[in-house]
Amino acid sequence: QVQLVESGGGLVQAGGSLRLSCAASGRTFSRYDMGWFRQAPGKDREFVAAIDGSGLSTYYADRAKGRFTISRDNAKNTGNLQMNSLKPEDTAVYYCAAVRTGVVDGIPIWHYEYDYWGQGTQVTVSS
Repeated sequence: QVQLVESGGGLVQAGGSLRLSCAASGRTFSRYDMGWFRQAPGKDREFVAAIDGSGLSTYYADRAKGRFTISRDNAKNTGNLQMNSLKPEDTAVYYCAAVRTGVVDGIPIWHYEYDYWGQGTQVTVSS
């Protein structure tokens, strides 16, 4: 079992920045790929970014490229999502997720590929 707890959400004006964190406990964090997803009211959960267990490989949704940066610190069992140039359409609940490395080929980008989820943190971007 892996327990995930997100933090860092909040209210920010358009053009601003937020840094989300995901604290993991329970297992060796470096053995798990990690992803960030988000879900806005009335919409499906959508992929934002993912990083492999080593931290060497990353993948971003087009909506996140150039604005968001995913990273991790395995020594501290934490993952991060730095979000810059935020837009009102980025408003959503953001979730971190984890799955054992190697369960899927490549970096997992679909929500059904992940086994463990945090409770989510609200990000609201005002115009």
